[in-house]
Amino acid sequence: MGNILYAFAVVLIILWAIGFLSYNAGGLIHVLLVIALVAIILRVIQGRKL
Repeated sequence: MGNILYAFAVVLIILWAIGFLSYNAGGLIHVLLVIALVAIILRVIQGRKL
């Protein structure tokens, strides 16, 4: 499950970077960035508990 969250976060960050560079996605791309950051933070927190 953790690997899926990490992969999802990486994909969202890449999508955010593409959208940020093209300026076509508007506010949605920033929502994707926040979701990706939350997924990364969850991954780090869960990794430290193990």
